[in-house]
Amino acid sequence: MTQPSPTVKVRFDQVTYSYGAAPALQNITLDVYANTITVFFGPAGSGKTTALRLINRLNDLAEGARLSGRLLLDGQDIYARNADVSALRRRVGMVFALPLPLPGTIRENVTYGPRLAGLRDHARLAELTERSLIQAALWNEVKDRLDDPATALSGGQQQRLCIARSLALEPEVLLLDEPTSGLDPISTARVEESLFQLKSHYTIIIVPHSIQQAARVADWAAFFLKGEMIECQEGTALFTTPHDQRTEDYITGRFG
Repeated sequence: MTQPSPTVKVRFDQVTYSYGAAPALQNITLDVYANTITVFFGPAGSGKTTALRLINRLNDLAEGARLSGRLLLDGQDIYARNADVSALRRRVGMVFALPLPLPGTIRENVTYGPRLAGLRDHARLAELTERSLIQAALWNEVKDRLDDPATALSGGQQQRLCIARSLALEPEVLLLDEPTSGLDPISTARVEESLFQLKSHYTIIIVPHSIQQAARVADWAAFFLKGEMIECQEGTALFTTPHDQRTEDYITGRFG
């Protein structure tokens, strides 16, 4: 029986992006499939985080920035003149390397986005809080202290709270920029376990903090080097039989 073709959720179509004279990304063409974990990896300065940030237009205010090509979400160009950036950022959530809980309680952190969007129904807010914390693998640890300060949580718990806060807006795509770089191995494992559960509902793109993490979590992996995307394959294939010698050299620690 023929397997159905995977659905393309995000597409980079010959994307070049520059901050100044030298391009940070050069002619990137790449498909990200729905309900998968796609890893962007490579050495520092390779362009992977820039590529991630372009997907919800976090670089819009960068001085002197120029973009050519198209970046599509469900086939629509998110940089088109009539694109609604606020709506885009509801559809594409982002979690950063450093967990930054908002002032206030655990509950207030999770409901901040929906409240800002105008949701006032207490039952719906309670439902979103529980579901988001469950999806972020944090509910069992905090369900009896939702009104405690968010800053009282451990670093790993704060990071999962930030994931829950993003999920409360019910995005379609979740971007994670080295979300476990400052966490201990146990907290890292919990975050990774939550990602495996989340991909059935969301499309996840992650810049990992190590080659080992990239290999553990990737359904698909794209290797970036000096602003170029060198290759993209299914995760197992790329980390065992890369097509390009530069990819193999980086994976095996010959540079980087």
